[in-house]
Formats: sequence, structure tokens, C-alpha cells
Amino acid sequence: MSDLFSPLKIREIELKNRIAISPMCQYSSRDGFANEWHLVHLGSRAVGGFSLVMTEATSVSPEGRISIDDLGIWKDEHIGYLKKITGFILQQNSIPGIQLAHAGRKSNHSSPWNGNRLLSISEGGWETVAPSPIPFSGDTALPVELTVEGIGKVVNDFKAAAIRALTAGFKVIEIHAAHGYLIHEFLSPLTNKRHDAYGGSFENRIRLLLEIVRAIRSVWPEGFPLFTRISSVDWRDDGWSLEDSIKLAVLLKNNGVDLVDCSTAGAVPGLNIPVAPGYQVPFAEQVKKQTGILTGAVGIITDSFQAKEIISKDKADIVLLARESLRDPYFPLRAAWELKVDIPWPVQYERAKRKK
Repeated sequence: MSDLFSPLKIREIELKNRIAISPMCQYSSRDGFANEWHLVHLGSRAVGGFSLVMTEATSVSPEGRISIDDLGIWKDEHIGYLKKITGFILQQNSIPGIQLAHAGRKSNHSSPWNGNRLLSISEGGWETVAPSPIPFSGDTALPVELTVEGIGKVVNDFKAAAIRALTAGFKVIEIHAAHGYLIHEFLSPLTNKRHDAYGGSFENRIRLLLEIVRAIRSVWPEGFPLFTRISSVDWRDDGWSLEDSIKLAVLLKNNGVDLVDCSTAGAVPGLNIPVAPGYQVPFAEQVKKQTGILTGAVGIITDSFQAKEIISKDKADIVLLARESLRDPYFPLRAAWELKVDIPWPVQYERAKRKK
């Protein structure tokens, strides 16, 4: 059997293969609630054979949303429909995962097809927060610098969201600490100009993330995995580096994180990034080899043979697909056929299974 289709056990949870869904914003919620769109979107990918089906970035607070239409888990009322979704995913022999997020200074926008513009308070918008009062770009809001008390609220919001996620039936949590959102804003020296215990040194800049990890681990079952998505580099010499990511991964591993999902960038605009198929895979490979922690590879992974090579050559432990899974919700079924691996299909679809 291809390594791409070998199981991976993390704590007490076993993934049936190494192909997972990467979180993808859907901008289709009202007041944070999941609905039929999310059920069909996520459920179809479970039907399609993905071993781990991850929600989009799910906000731990109303002010943590990227857009006003983001999915949320900041109140108990959100649990009911999420539980319906996780139940269906589990019925398909896939594992439901949730990415917990806070957008920081990149929050308070309309959805992309509604202009992706800043919202006024009268439109339901809110005040944005960040480690330092630095806007993302010239046409974005000036964020308010979080107080120490405000930082404590963020930690408690992540912890409360983890408790709700457990009640909703999720088996994996991923902390979103990448792409220039709040936690990454604290990590990166490009966006964190604080002079207190949460700024300055590497140890101070990672403090918020470690506090969130410990808070979630205090309520998340010992047998359930905890992932963290990071931007492995900022793609600027004066920003967050691969060496920083390796040091952080050691500490994450020591504090109960099981897998580091290795993306890049997002802290600042205007970067020259060498985008190409698999361009972020080397970061997952280096973090894995240097620390021994499990890693996930992302970034223009579109081909079954490409995905197989990443796993078989031990460059990462799972591949997470985003845009390719939008194009093909049944990528694992197709990949198995292309790689000549016989895997179970949903019984409802068996009559369409191609024979070798």
C-alpha cells in the first residue's frame, strides 16, 4: 500500500490515510452559526475519502472574526449544528477537526464577494485589536493595542472554545497561529513592538501561544490530538524565521502539541514569495527533521503523485489540501485509483468504483 494511504495514529485518534482538508474560509455564516452549506461542504469531503476534515478558521470571539460572515464558536448556541456536522463526518469514517482562530488586526471585513472592505460600527463592525497599534496596510484600521487583561481574555476565549468544540464532537483542534492573524502578530517581530512580557524577546513573543496551548490542553482530552498552524517564515530577513519555527516547535511539542501545520507568510503585505507547487513543503520537512514533531505540508499540492512523494520521502506526516479540494472533493478516491491502491468507497458509490 502507498504510504499516502497508510494510517496515522496520533494519541488515541487514527487517521485512515495521510490526506487532510486544510481550513478554508467559506464566509457563509450569520452570527457565527454553521448551516446547511457547512454540512454539505465539509460532509462531501468526508464522503470523498479525506481522513481529517477541518473546519474553516472558527472564531473564538465575535471580534476575532476575519469577516462578519465567519464561522464561530464563542457561544453555546453554536454547538448544535456543529454537532450535526461532526456526526456526519464520523459516519463516513473520517475525523472532524476544528481550527480555532482570532484574526486580530486583520478582522472586521465584509466577505470577499461583498467587497472585502472594512465595516463601520453601524454595519455591525467592531474595533480591531493587536499586540501593537500598527495597521496591516494603508487602507486598514488602526488596531487597539491589547492590554494584559485583554490578552487574558483571548486565552480564556480559546479555552472556552475548546470546551465547546469537545461538546460539539470534534476530535482534533488546530490553533491558528499563522497568516498574520492575532497569534502570529504576537510571534512576529514585524508586528509585535511591545515592551512588556509579551513583546521583545523570542520568549516573550511566543508567550501568548504557549498560554493558549496550555489552556486548551487543560480541558482537551489527553487522547485527542492538538495541532498548531504556523507561518514557518515571514519571507523577510527581519521577520520570523525558520530557526524561530524550529525553536517554537520544540516548545510546542513539550507542551502537548502533536503536529505543526507548516504554512508561511501573512504578517505583512508586499512580499516577494517564490510561489510554486510544493513551495512550503521544505519548511515542514525541516521542522520535522530538526524536532521530531509530526508536521503537515501545505501549499499548491494538487497531484496524487506529488502528495505520495511528500509522505513516502518523509517530508511530512500528512498533506493538507485547500484549493485542490475545492476543485475535487473526492481527491483521495481519485488518488487511490491513480496510485493503484484499493481503498473502501462509500457503499452508495461502490457501483462507480473503477476496477484495476
